Amino acid sequence: MAAKIEDYALIGDCQTAALVDKGGSIDWLCWPAFSSEACFARLLGTDENGFWKIAPCEGEWETTRKYREHTLIVETLFERAEGSVRLTDFMPVRGKNSDVIRIVEGIRGTVRMRMQLCLRFDYGRTVPWVTRMRDGIRAIAGPNLAILRTSVGTHGENLKTMAEFDVVAGAREWFVLTYGQSHEKDPKPIDHEQAFKDTEAFWQEWTARLNYQGKYRAIVERSLITLKAMTYMPSGGIVAAVTTSLPERIGGVRNWDYRYCWLRDTTFTLLALSNAGYYDEAVAWQDWLLRALAGSPDQVQIMYGLRGERQLQEWQVGWLPGYEGSKPVRIGNAAAVQVQLDIYGEMLDSFFHAQHKMGRHTEEDFRVLVLLLKHLETIWREPDEGIWETRGGPQQFTYSKMMAWVAFDRAVLLAEQMNYKAPLEKWKKIKNTLHQQICDRAFSANKNSFVQAYGSDELDASLLLMPLVGFLPGEDSRVQSTVEAIRRELMRDGLVLRYDTSQTHDGLPPGEGVFLACSFWMVSSLKAVGRDEEAVKLFEHLLSLTNDLGLLSEEYDPHLKRLVGNFPQAFSHIALVNAAFDLEDGVGVRERARRQEQS
Repeated sequence: MAAKIEDYALIGDCQTAALVDKGGSIDWLCWPAFSSEACFARLLGTDENGFWKIAPCEGEWETTRKYREHTLIVETLFERAEGSVRLTDFMPVRGKNSDVIRIVEGIRGTVRMRMQLCLRFDYGRTVPWVTRMRDGIRAIAGPNLAILRTSVGTHGENLKTMAEFDVVAGAREWFVLTYGQSHEKDPKPIDHEQAFKDTEAFWQEWTARLNYQGKYRAIVERSLITLKAMTYMPSGGIVAAVTTSLPERIGGVRNWDYRYCWLRDTTFTLLALSNAGYYDEAVAWQDWLLRALAGSPDQVQIMYGLRGERQLQEWQVGWLPGYEGSKPVRIGNAAAVQVQLDIYGEMLDSFFHAQHKMGRHTEEDFRVLVLLLKHLETIWREPDEGIWETRGGPQQFTYSKMMAWVAFDRAVLLAEQMNYKAPLEKWKKIKNTLHQQICDRAFSANKNSFVQAYGSDELDASLLLMPLVGFLPGEDSRVQSTVEAIRRELMRDGLVLRYDTSQTHDGLPPGEGVFLACSFWMVSSLKAVGRDEEAVKLFEHLLSLTNDLGLLSEEYDPHLKRLVGNFPQAFSHIALVNAAFDLEDGVGVRERARRQEQS
């Protein structure tokens, strides 16, 4: 069975990523890109679905691990009385081919080690044809090619590649697994020691650019490294997670494929990167967004593939039993074709803040936004599926209407501040109508709170963003009572639910963990309404939920005390970074609510 979600470490090459557990087993790797088929899928199945393990042969070992300082290189130390050994795992930033490098180093005594390589392409289904090479093995399955080169001898056993070897203090053995195309020449060998030096230098140079010196620098840096690792470098797109179908509830059906790029993440991502000083990455993300938006405005999707692909058809992998039996395992995401009005606000807000934070905007870009707004003019009154991509039918979701207001608000501000030609009076009228409508129809006197949808009495954590996007100030009594109502009714064990799945019809059986991004939003909202001490206390509680390496999944199950949902989750780490900047309240930190001033 796969390890607990929190027992995994992330390694990656900025085009794909692998998960390695505390016991030295790589249980998830999609090659050659984040959304490609997995060649190690034990995470969602069994040993027979593919893994790569290097660990001591026998007995119980105490294991500790860490990332090398300021890098994405993970070191796992196996120790007991008679000896100790260090396993170092990393992926060099992509050259022509993708590599996973594993180095075993003797620290004390003599340790007998075992290596097991079980390649299974096509999400754990296809056994490759394996042949021997002078310094390793070659595995082919259709278009896929993987070559293992190693300093130790290997042999085949039960459709796996095996090795056993002794490591003494000071000795180093190495393994390099390289991906290629089966119709091309074999990838050339790489120098594993030079690759290690280059990889360490890349990450240390990258983290040195971090523009944050606050109390939480270490975890902010780790979150930003994680975001960088989840960036598809050729296009600038950032995936929501590197996994699919890790369940929001163990044994449940809320299992989705998150290996794609969501428009919803745009503004929060841009602010996290730009506030931290990573302008190149922020620019690349905005360029990805512009390319994804190309085409007819009425065909804008809520998510796209790594390069902006639109076809993300959802299907189920019948041969994988799912993480701890959580079926189904889904590939693709049917929510891509949903109507979600909030994405228009996200897009306009991201362009607005790109101008104010980075001075980056052109009238040509604005013309694209004008076309999007022209379409929004015709649909803002319609119900939609909302931020949470519910599958229970469209509703008049409050958050969607609020973000439609954001779209027109930011468009007016951009046009006025940049002297762009635009139908300002029309946009101002729609903006004012939306604001009044939300205040009239989305505030429940019974709850003394804004609610999830017009006419509803259910709460929704997305409304914590109301003061953060500038819809109403934190001093407004309605905002303060909404924050308090959500704290009172949606918090479980000090953490925030998205909404109550037992009360809201979302087309799925009730039950999920608490959504970690929402809890970080609560931090920022508490700060916005002047409850600073509570904000800091909650933030530090949330930091205690990261795994030993500082990684977060999408959700947390307070009853099982386990991370649940896809892992690591970009939205959780983005929300962490932004909450840290909100608490810092430093000069030069740009908040979403900061709308009126010119740069």
